[in-house]
Amino acid sequence: MRKFNIRKVLDGLTAVSSSSSASSSSQQQQSGNRETDIPETLQSEHFQLCKTVRHGFPYQPSALAFDPVQKILAIGTQTGALRLFGRPGVECYCQHDSGAAVIQLQFLINEGALVSALADDTLHLWNLRQKRPAILHSLKFNRERITFCHLPFQSKWLYVGTERGNIHIVNVESFTLSGYVIMWNKAIELSSKSHPGPVVHISDNPMDEGKLLIGYESGIVVLWDLKSKKADYRYTHDEAIHSVAWHHEGKQFICSHSDGTLTIWNIKSPAKPLQTITPHGKQLKDGKKPEPCKPILKVEYKTAKAGEPFIILSGGLSYDTVGRRPCLTVMHGKSTAVLEMDYSIVDFLTLCETPYPNDFQEPYAVVVLLEKDLVLIDLAQNGYPIFENPYPLNIHESPVTCCEYFADCPVDLIPALYSVGARQKRQGYSKQEWPISGGNWGLITQSYPEIIITGHADGSIKFWDASAITLQVLYKLKTAKVFEKSRSKDDRPNTDIVDEDPYAIQIISWCPESRMLCIAGVSAHVIIYRFSKQEVTTEVIPMLEVRLLYEINDVDSPDGEQVPPLPTPGTGSNPQSIAPQSHPSTSSSSSDGLRDNVPCLKIKSSPLKQSVGYQIELVIQLVWVSGEPPQQITSLAVNSAYGLVVFGNCNGIAMVDYLQKTVLLNLGTIELYGSNDPYRREPRSPRKTRQPSGAGLCDINEGTAVPEDRCKSPTSVMTKSRKFSKMVANDIAKMSRKLSLPTELKPDLDVRDNSFSRSRSSSVTSIDKESREAISALHFCETFTRKADTSPSPCLWVGTTLGTVLVIALNLPPGGEQRLLQPVIVSPSGTILRLKGAILRMAFLDTTGSLIPPAYEPWREHNVPEDKDEKDKLKKRRPVSVSPSSSSQEISENQYAVICSEKQAKVISLPSQNCVHKQNITETSFVLRGDIVALSNSVCLACFCANGHIMTFSLPSLRPLLDVYYLPLTNMRIARTFCFTNNGQALYLVSPTEIQRITYSQETCENLQEMLGELFTPVETPEAPNRGFFKGLFGGGAQSLDREELFGESASGKASRSLAQHIPGPGGIEGVKGAASGVIGELARARIALDERGQKLGELDERTAAMLSSADSFSKHAHEMMLKYKDKKWYQF
Repeated sequence: MRKFNIRKVLDGLTAVSSSSSASSSSQQQQSGNRETDIPETLQSEHFQLCKTVRHGFPYQPSALAFDPVQKILAIGTQTGALRLFGRPGVECYCQHDSGAAVIQLQFLINEGALVSALADDTLHLWNLRQKRPAILHSLKFNRERITFCHLPFQSKWLYVGTERGNIHIVNVESFTLSGYVIMWNKAIELSSKSHPGPVVHISDNPMDEGKLLIGYESGIVVLWDLKSKKADYRYTHDEAIHSVAWHHEGKQFICSHSDGTLTIWNIKSPAKPLQTITPHGKQLKDGKKPEPCKPILKVEYKTAKAGEPFIILSGGLSYDTVGRRPCLTVMHGKSTAVLEMDYSIVDFLTLCETPYPNDFQEPYAVVVLLEKDLVLIDLAQNGYPIFENPYPLNIHESPVTCCEYFADCPVDLIPALYSVGARQKRQGYSKQEWPISGGNWGLITQSYPEIIITGHADGSIKFWDASAITLQVLYKLKTAKVFEKSRSKDDRPNTDIVDEDPYAIQIISWCPESRMLCIAGVSAHVIIYRFSKQEVTTEVIPMLEVRLLYEINDVDSPDGEQVPPLPTPGTGSNPQSIAPQSHPSTSSSSSDGLRDNVPCLKIKSSPLKQSVGYQIELVIQLVWVSGEPPQQITSLAVNSAYGLVVFGNCNGIAMVDYLQKTVLLNLGTIELYGSNDPYRREPRSPRKTRQPSGAGLCDINEGTAVPEDRCKSPTSVMTKSRKFSKMVANDIAKMSRKLSLPTELKPDLDVRDNSFSRSRSSSVTSIDKESREAISALHFCETFTRKADTSPSPCLWVGTTLGTVLVIALNLPPGGEQRLLQPVIVSPSGTILRLKGAILRMAFLDTTGSLIPPAYEPWREHNVPEDKDEKDKLKKRRPVSVSPSSSSQEISENQYAVICSEKQAKVISLPSQNCVHKQNITETSFVLRGDIVALSNSVCLACFCANGHIMTFSLPSLRPLLDVYYLPLTNMRIARTFCFTNNGQALYLVSPTEIQRITYSQETCENLQEMLGELFTPVETPEAPNRGFFKGLFGGGAQSLDREELFGESASGKASRSLAQHIPGPGGIEGVKGAASGVIGELARARIALDERGQKLGELDERTAAMLSSADSFSKHAHEMMLKYKDKKWYQF
């Protein structure tokens, strides 16, 4: 477990806080307010940073292992990660420090330990008897490259095959090399003129542990007698070998080859194979050899008491099956089943009832590790159905483009989402229980509901239950089904602004209390959803089209684009009165042939069946204007109490009343300022040089300086003066496919990673900045709009990429029917506040320092006809803001606005608008994500900086409480997905397939050990198979071998010191000395216990050896006695 040295930050000790406290104190004197008297309970000791759990599919998997007794699965990856899976809910992530690829994993079956072999030629022994597995020993090979390892069941001697063809033997207890070595030249002797190649297989004969089967890549297999130190038999084949497997009786073995053939050999007939099979080869007439096929990469040979043996293999398809998906082939008797997979096969394992190799295997399932999935196949049922996977391994089903995290949600939310999601379950899974069932769950100390929402490239949205460090999918929403899909590329409308993934989700705005959901997509579209438990069919999808452009001195006023309010509420379902149906691009070209008034996507014209769950309330699309494409949406907010949604981009802002289906506001950013524009920008006609919409957050190099005193935002777009062309858009969109790049920084390629920004993240600090000010933050609230206000009122706070905060006043009609008949009046208030850097987040505190959540309307079912009483209640309903301290704000009470930008945070007293506290968060970097969150019955500001620091500040005084260097920003995926939430939780996408959760709460760090599941549980090892009376009598059955006698130092001598170097792991005694109390102490105790157990095992070994020696001397005396009396007759005694 990675622990962080936390720099405890005390008041006034750091340079930053001293300068900021000086500035804030002077401001406090000016304002002379009593605001500073608010007691703050959060202190630096409430904060600690640590990783909690990692969810999702292991990125770039490379190795697989299974413990058949403990029922634990291990997966290794190309980046040195190790993921362990037990029963659903028991998962563990570990990391090799070197980051080298894991090439093989071997469990010490039922011992609670695992050996990993890495591409840097190191072996590591992991202790799994503790909740956070640790390395006990490591062994680094210096002159040999490891290619294959084999650890026989219940043995402490590990066979290690190398690239040179030699085999070394490692004692897994002490992690030292034996002097016993099998050299390649001794193994093959004169059977081959050339080097046999690397060792690709090692296994002992199931019936005779003294015989070792060694497979070499070139096609030579050797049966080595360990006692006599020579080869019994050598089996030579023309084709290269990929894998070898034994029949459990030890009389036959099977090899898989590079020409797509399988050869079955009788161990006593080395001259030629007993049988050659080409599973996928076309059988030619005239007895000719079948055509060669692709290599069979792995084969397993498993037997059952009742019925034929199973031969299971991957690969081996014929070369003419172009475009065919990777396959797993199951041969059982005369039947051959070919199971197609979605991704290429990395490895597979057959799960069997017994861990003993010399018994009938009784296979019941196959675990198939694919490049991007894990599949379990049930061998016991006809048709080989797959098991339903209970792990959250499909996060990346479509690439994740954004995510949000909500802790402490309403308690009825998860059951509601689960009930609608349960209907989406696929059918046809195996009826058997999930076979990977090891380990035990941890104690659940956190009882609050947590929900993660992920947005994806195909337009889908997934809701996940993330409570108590687990993850389970609840519900999936497909936003793309509202649009017409183009069947082919030629059929695609020419209004597309991105070539691929036109439905990709960019921003999610969700109100958990009202269950209203709003999304913004990459094609400049916004969809508002309402949650319903009733299925409905929508005859015509409600839609609006908005011309949002940078245009001031045009003939049309902004009102010109507004759609008139509906004549009556009854016509709400008729889109003809909502918006012009100008979908066909032919009818929507302007006189000079430029595309005009057309949206990027075409909405379905046929009735849409909407199942239970989220149902479309309204679709809003930005349209092309005079041949120029709409710009991507950079911020979004929805409010259920007001019935409003607002969104902005680098052209301006638009507000829509989704109840009346009307556009209320459509302004360029400059028009928001009115006469108060600090930049004195001249009105101008629409710009012809626009940033290509496909490009988003292209630049992350902090070194890229711009000709201004501000540090460049990570999400800045340099606008070049060039005409937007379809070709440019195509190029960018092609580049934007690079989501699966490794995590190194690729600013030029990773446009897809970059373009899916968060709600704040298209801050356009460009050369031409005056005209390209984007809307970066939006917040609905009930507060003081102007300095002269005596009571709070509904309003919208707007933050821009130039650090400006503007306030728009909202005048809402009464509730009930009047809300649908009277218009909402929207007007800029003239209030302007300034910060350094793009605005990221805004929130409001009451006089006690408690967070004031935005007003919301509690969720109710909309698709049920209301009775008269309900209608009366609705009339009386007014949107109210819920303040923790009081339900209504008194006139004398003031509020505080908390505003966080890329560079600094300010707390502003309202209605006076005095800045009472200011904190410069970073001078040399910039904040990527800032959230105002609840923790320990208080509130704080949490920030993640591009320089890798995670910081928290108290509210309202903005005292630094935590500053930890956590991780450098290596790619835009982290910047795009990092988010904080309440109760000290945070997450980000650590790879394209995995979510990493972290905590910044001291309490959660302390409770983490209890919450984690146990991987190892004490289980009795099954009894060895019964040899039977006759086998025991006539010497049949398994032959055991005293490996200690052969491989121990006394028999084989010491190994060469320069061959391998032993490295004690942090999990050994060495790591205990400096161990602190708490979690580390717990780990230390577990390690000591394991070490003591090892010592006891050693003592047991010595006692056994002593007993053997006394038995030996007894047998010697008995033999002498027998010789003394053998010639005497019985009566002579």
